Amino acid sequence: MHHSADHIQQLTSAGLNLITQAISIYDSDLRLVIANERFQKMFDLPTHLVDSGACFEDTIRHLVQRGDYGDIDDVEAFISERQTQARAFAPHYFERTRANGTTISVEGVPLEQGGWVTVYTDISTVKAQEHLLRKRSANLSDELLARSEELSQTNRALMATITALEEAKRNLTASQDRLNLTNAMTPAHIARVGPDGIYTYSNRKLHTILPSQSSDVIGKHLLDALGEDVYRHIGPGFARALNGEAPVLEFTDTQSSKHIRIAFTPEIDRDDHVIGVYLLSTDVTEEVNARQALVHARRRELAAQLTSGLAHDFSNLLTIILGQQGRLDAQPDLSPTQREISETIRTAAFRGAALIKDLSKIDAKRELEIRPVQMQPFTENFAMLAQAALANGTVLNITYDLPDRELMLDAGFAQDALLNLVLNAGEAMEKPGVVSLDLRRAGGPTLLLSVRDSGPGFTDHALKNALAPFYTSKRGKPGRGLGLSTAFDFAKSCGGRIHLANHKDGGAEVTLRLPYQTPPDEKPGLILLVEDDPVLRETIRAQLRDLGHAVIETDNVREALRLAQVPDVTLVLTDVMLAQGGTGLELSIALIDAGLDLPLRAITGLPDDDPVRQSLALRHPVLSKPFTMAALKSHLQIARGPT
Repeated sequence: MHHSADHIQQLTSAGLNLITQAISIYDSDLRLVIANERFQKMFDLPTHLVDSGACFEDTIRHLVQRGDYGDIDDVEAFISERQTQARAFAPHYFERTRANGTTISVEGVPLEQGGWVTVYTDISTVKAQEHLLRKRSANLSDELLARSEELSQTNRALMATITALEEAKRNLTASQDRLNLTNAMTPAHIARVGPDGIYTYSNRKLHTILPSQSSDVIGKHLLDALGEDVYRHIGPGFARALNGEAPVLEFTDTQSSKHIRIAFTPEIDRDDHVIGVYLLSTDVTEEVNARQALVHARRRELAAQLTSGLAHDFSNLLTIILGQQGRLDAQPDLSPTQREISETIRTAAFRGAALIKDLSKIDAKRELEIRPVQMQPFTENFAMLAQAALANGTVLNITYDLPDRELMLDAGFAQDALLNLVLNAGEAMEKPGVVSLDLRRAGGPTLLLSVRDSGPGFTDHALKNALAPFYTSKRGKPGRGLGLSTAFDFAKSCGGRIHLANHKDGGAEVTLRLPYQTPPDEKPGLILLVEDDPVLRETIRAQLRDLGHAVIETDNVREALRLAQVPDVTLVLTDVMLAQGGTGLELSIALIDAGLDLPLRAITGLPDDDPVRQSLALRHPVLSKPFTMAALKSHLQIARGPT
């Protein structure tokens, strides 16, 4: 039985039996949901026809065969017609005199979920009173009596109509409540705007799309509600919607860096006039970032395929060039001009070798090593490195506004990315200028690293293509086109994103938005140490105790799985290769299968390309042997980022 029947059966049999009329409720499949005792008694129905699930066709057939409808010439045609009427159910009221001489009124009301409820009332007494009134009222004209009877019937029909209207009102109210709830729960901003640009409806979700804007927009103009910058993006789309089009556009909100998609749907009346526009606004930041990442990865993969085949042959050619240059340089009778040419050849060859080395790494995936980083020393060291790499006369300004002294970061990768951005900024300026680096925490757990220059800014073409590998806008200057691509890789690896724009006061601005992570509290815990070398296990045990931790230990997977169930164990530190032929990877899988949600850190002397180490590194951080106590301490704190 349908869910509508489940809803209807909330009316219990006991409740229905308190009603003096006969009531039956059928669902959209023409099967009985529920009926009261009065219904069974009025039509003298057998029990199986008033049980839940009884077929409407069987009930009609029973009544026809018993003669309740009088003489029927074609029984099957009559039953078929009644079924057709039931499936196309409409509100109705009529009065019917049965074969036993009683007269009943029949009121039918459809249900919103499908099916209908019918109320049968025995009006035999009313009809008898009307008949008696006619017989005893000789002084009343036939017309007046007829009018009285007609009025009585009209009143009964009016009551049925009122009942149907009240049911329709309840259905409409419930439908409106569900629509409002659906709109409120939808993760998008749904609104209607009049032709004058004034909001007439909103589901009050604008702040989820544009955090800087208020959701109280009804009665406001688009410009006032959204702000000048956003209105500049959507204004043309709104104008097209007023012309009857249904455009869909995307733009980036400069304040939140969110990618927003807005779909316009014109509301058109019967005269083909646009009387309003519906707006559906959604945050598609994740979709756009995924799309950019996919395009970026495909470009890098293609670039790697194109260069890998050439790298070997090109390296051989460079070796020949350098060999011949060395022979030339060894000649004792070269003139100064010839020696200058020889040196230029040598410099260019080494430059080509460096380029080939960079290209060979283009498709390599760099694994994050996120560790606690003292941000003030990190910034100071970076400032010295970056200033030395910038052209003479170019000033580097660093603004530092971080509430925490220590953050979780891959310091090396972060330095590479920022250095690329600073060098790009310096080279983008036609003359020495100012490069600004801003480090601060934004609203929410976000670390902002922003690099801005005082140059001419990005062109429209550069904004669209700057993140592609090998793209460069430098003319007459050396450049591999990998600077922004490296910064993009860093942001995506950290679970963040990169935003390119031209600053409102001039110059290009590149912003990295990264998760803001602080080191976990350093609380001593009970560490399960799994190491097959007894001498090394003793050394690591001593280091862990010096760091304030308690230690339990073993050398194999089976024993480690048993010890891991000790309630106070806070972390598992395991070698990759263990005793009895086990591995740290097997231990990791066994812990998960046993339902033990414990952090795991691995240590190993295996090389980076070892397949077991690589498989374990996809799940947990891995520290290479040998290591210092400081490195071990950082390893225990390490926060694994996306790779």
